[in-house]
Amino acid sequence: MTWWAWLVLGAFLFGAELFAIDAQFYLIFLGVSAAIVGLLSSAGVVMPEWAQWLTFALLSLLSMVTFRKSIYAKIRGDVVGFKEGLAGDYVVVKHDLAPGEQSRASFRGSEWTVLNAGDVGIAAGERAIILRSEGLTLHIRVEVD
Repeated sequence: MTWWAWLVLGAFLFGAELFAIDAQFYLIFLGVSAAIVGLLSSAGVVMPEWAQWLTFALLSLLSMVTFRKSIYAKIRGDVVGFKEGLAGDYVVVKHDLAPGEQSRASFRGSEWTVLNAGDVGIAAGERAIILRSEGLTLHIRVEVD
């Protein structure tokens, strides 16, 4: 295959991973391997076609086995200390909110429905802790000091 065909294949694999499907970070390594074979060919390294495919396969396997798990964990948030979900964050309530009542509040740049899941009312402007989220509803209560 020509050097530019390898680069096109690499770009296609990147695009498939990033835009079309969630392949759990496998196609990135195939794309990088294809790009490396293309760059080697464009730099003047002459290989028969079978050697190009073998190099592509070996680079793909080696990079996946060596780097995929650690990079995927960092990107997906499986890193130690990564907090999953919204529980434990805080939101400021706009209106007085009695126990069991709902209202709207701004959180992370968006409007959310908030539900007072506590036993005590929350005054307007008071900070409340998020207990859990269900869809677009945040279950909150006044934080007890």
